[in-house]
Amino acid sequence: MAGRRGGGGGCCPPMDLLRSEPMQLVQVIIPMESAHLTVSYLGDLGLLQFKDLNADKSPFQRTYAAQIKKCGEMARKLRFFKEQMSKAGLAPSFKSITRDDIDVDDLETKLGELEAELVEINANGEKLQRSYSEMVEYKLVLQKVGEFFHLAQSSATAQHREIESQHAGEESIDTPLLRDQEMATDASKQMKLGFLCGLVPREKSMAFERILFRATRGNVFLKQALVEEPVIDPASGEKVEKNVFLVFYSGERAKNKILKICEAFGANRYPFNEDLGKQAKMISEVMGRLSELKTTIDAGLAHRGNLLETIGDQYEQWSRLVRKEKAIYHTLNMLSLDVTKKCLVAEGWCPVFASKQIQDALQRAASDSNAQVGAIFQVVHTKELPPTYFRTNKFTSAFQEIVDAYGVARYQEVNPGVFTIVTFPFLFAVMFGDWGHGICLLLATLVYIFKEKKLSGQKLGDITEMTFGGRYVILMMALFSIYTGLIYNEFFSVPFELFGLSAYACRDLSCRDATTVGLIKVRETYPFGVDPVWHGTRSELPFLNSLKMKMSILLGVAQMNLGIILSFFNAKFFGNCVNIWFQFIPQLIFLNSLFGYLSLLIIVKWCTGSKADLYHIMIYMFLSPTDELGENALFPGQKMVQIVLLLLALVSVPWMLLPKPFLLKKQHEERHRGNSYMPLETTDNSFQLDTNHDAHGDHEEFEFSEVFVHQLIHTIEFVLGAVSNTASYLLVKCVL
Repeated sequence: MAGRRGGGGGCCPPMDLLRSEPMQLVQVIIPMESAHLTVSYLGDLGLLQFKDLNADKSPFQRTYAAQIKKCGEMARKLRFFKEQMSKAGLAPSFKSITRDDIDVDDLETKLGELEAELVEINANGEKLQRSYSEMVEYKLVLQKVGEFFHLAQSSATAQHREIESQHAGEESIDTPLLRDQEMATDASKQMKLGFLCGLVPREKSMAFERILFRATRGNVFLKQALVEEPVIDPASGEKVEKNVFLVFYSGERAKNKILKICEAFGANRYPFNEDLGKQAKMISEVMGRLSELKTTIDAGLAHRGNLLETIGDQYEQWSRLVRKEKAIYHTLNMLSLDVTKKCLVAEGWCPVFASKQIQDALQRAASDSNAQVGAIFQVVHTKELPPTYFRTNKFTSAFQEIVDAYGVARYQEVNPGVFTIVTFPFLFAVMFGDWGHGICLLLATLVYIFKEKKLSGQKLGDITEMTFGGRYVILMMALFSIYTGLIYNEFFSVPFELFGLSAYACRDLSCRDATTVGLIKVRETYPFGVDPVWHGTRSELPFLNSLKMKMSILLGVAQMNLGIILSFFNAKFFGNCVNIWFQFIPQLIFLNSLFGYLSLLIIVKWCTGSKADLYHIMIYMFLSPTDELGENALFPGQKMVQIVLLLLALVSVPWMLLPKPFLLKKQHEERHRGNSYMPLETTDNSFQLDTNHDAHGDHEEFEFSEVFVHQLIHTIEFVLGAVSNTASYLLVKCVL
């Protein structure tokens, strides 16, 4: 159960924001009878990061593998409950009554019983629903096929009467003889037709008809009727548009073919009786059966809903308990058994200030578990590089997470999160400066801040939870946006004369929409921020947009330089000469040869009032470095300066890439030539060989290919990041 990176404690000493808290390696010997409770209390404290002392064992070979498997099974049952609640349109309750006396074994039994009951209810419900769907289809078949037989019988009766009336008017001397001949015909030679009826999916009805015709060579009569509303298919449980079909055939061979075709097309067949009296009786029975099934299904759904609501009331508490149990046993698997198999030995890192709190937690665990022997806590001296631990609070935690998303500082390195508290919202405000938008952002954030106690105990959506977690970041962004918006004099992109009248006025009506031409200074300079007339019109590029983008370049380049310089001093503090000469110095040269030079050109252009096109200068610095600058020249010797800077930028890339991996390999070979053991000086914690081992003489092989690939990725990331983040977003937009 790894310790937290941050989180302010109760009575802790003042935080050192710039550096990691002093860390120490400790060893804890825990009796077996109190091990579970001890790890639970230490996990709640969150100030001890355990080391895995069983790294050579697979998960199945560890002591508590069975308990973890049991927790995994309980987690599976909880996921099943959540899935069922989601299907029923229910959500877990977050206001459940918290009970601390829940036993894991009792919970396992209860979850098993609830799962078995819910599975049985689902199975019965599916069975009843299938029967109900079949009865609905049967009712439709009885209605549609009954209508067909009724119409056919009515038509046959009418035709028979018509034929009899015709015969009565056309009687001759031969007529009685013919009637006697017809009556004497052998009844066994008369052909009898059979029929099948049912429902077939409407999208398959045409193919169904064609296959029937071809399989029987046209010796069938098929009648179809549309079902107006989609019906629930008994097999799939989904709504499907279907047709009622009635097919007449002759002979058993034709019947067998028709049955196989019905199975292939998913056509459901139902019995039907030609007798009208029996048809009415069947319809009555089906309607009664439907009513009974409907009542039973509703009762089952109500019972299922009540069961899911009961589960939902305790779901979050059960889920939290299962996750905690699994984390406890996972941590116990990281501990090693002593030779007597009566104690567990744990090693881990903790801040120095947390020693007293950890010892109190150990004593409390021993007392609560009625252990005869308490845990032993002792500090272990080592040369390992400790992990980094920055204490944070609800205000600084979001800023620290932003920094940690890019990388965690090494132990005792300067924490960039402190500077991010100011630089991140300020650089946002430089581009977002509008005090109208800033006020809207501020009001929305204040809602989260005033309701943070209420919202912190609720389950929020992904976007809402992310916004709530960064509420203080957004607060700072809003305040800085209001400040820079007042400087830019923008309220929803509209200028206001808040601090006095504009210093400029038109000489006549022809210049009322102008930004510079025709304006004369009639008053003292506008006291604060940008003069309202500098905003320009819709038909020309506003001066303020150019100012914003150029300021973004200057501040962005300054911040990147500041970051590299801080890393430079960190490396100097740790004595990492390789990083100083082959990482940070070429980074400074590359960055300032291009974008530092661009910043200088912006300042020179402001000071001299030149009309030079900086976009043209930077593009042709790469494409045609030897061409004359002409009217774009800002100072004498500019062409030679650009050539030198371009060469320095090109040289700095292989300077960053090639020497460092070879020097690290050489240092590794020299250090381990005498079988000595000491931390290797590197910058990147992904390749600190042997610094994360305990001082027992183990050594890792130096993987030159991995180090080289890592350095290649680092170089490409820096070069492309510097170019794309600055050039693509700012250069094209601001220097026209």
